[in-house]
Amino acid sequence: MSGGPESTVSRETAHDASSSTTDNKENPYAAPAAAYAGISPLDTPIGAAAQRASQVLHPHTVTLPRPKTRRMLTIANQKGGVGKTTSAVNLASALAVQGLRVLVVDLDPQGNASTALGVPHHSGTPSSYELLIGEVTAAEAIQQSPHHEGLFCIPATIDLAGAEIELVSMVAREGRLKNALSEKALAAIDADFILIDCPPSLGLLTVNALVAANEVLIPIQCEYYALEGVGQLLRNIELVQSHLNPDLHVSTVLLTMYDGRTKLADQVAEEVRRHFGDRVLRAVIPRSVKVSEAPGFGMTVLDYDPGSRGAMSYLDAGRELAARTATTNSQEQQ
Repeated sequence: MSGGPESTVSRETAHDASSSTTDNKENPYAAPAAAYAGISPLDTPIGAAAQRASQVLHPHTVTLPRPKTRRMLTIANQKGGVGKTTSAVNLASALAVQGLRVLVVDLDPQGNASTALGVPHHSGTPSSYELLIGEVTAAEAIQQSPHHEGLFCIPATIDLAGAEIELVSMVAREGRLKNALSEKALAAIDADFILIDCPPSLGLLTVNALVAANEVLIPIQCEYYALEGVGQLLRNIELVQSHLNPDLHVSTVLLTMYDGRTKLADQVAEEVRRHFGDRVLRAVIPRSVKVSEAPGFGMTVLDYDPGSRGAMSYLDAGRELAARTATTNSQEQQ
């Protein structure tokens, strides 16, 4: 048979031939191995996605760094339909499946966050309404989500719809949530993150959330008029900062509903990053049918379809939040 050494090496004898010498340059199987010697499977998009999906399905395989002190973030945007509740529950789930303890406080009378986390929130259930008017403590209102042992929720019931009116006549009405979520009240669950889901308005419920937290996370959809309501929100944040909570600041901006098929989405994302700088997370949440379907089954997208693009994106966003926490803590220690 004619041909070089490559044509005479069969599949069965290739291994023996390559093992008989330490430097067999003629071995056709040695070249691919050398070419990929320095490359990890995680360096490929498919490998990285598989790793993230594995973390959702097997949450005990990874643990994110715990923040030095508990972080409380109010998720707010006066414009409706931008992904506030979706981001609140899915970020909470993403942090929980990666080893952190997370509490979601549902301040939206619609109770959608409570639904997605699978906790009961029918009228009469101890909820954020009773918490605000002082009828129950935080420990009495907290429920554990059935989806994860490290995920908790203070649900919202329809009773919360009248809370705005009732709070008007109460003493220290703007600080009632802050007092209810004191370190002592939350000692039992030892939460690393508290995420407060606000209604799409700038009333007393949202003001209570802004007074209670030190950080604001603003979800901004990658669509037309995306920044229209953000200006008013920022002015209200400045007012709360000046008069009620000097530590309040916008720490995080999350781009949602990104559609890579349109130039508009890229233009909006570029404008947001130019305005907010490094406060914008690198992770971007795409438009996803799975993200929209999950609440209908009483789940977050990480429970409903952990391999979907939406789940992967929220997992990345949660990891980025935790990494920023670690960076902040290391800077404080220096």
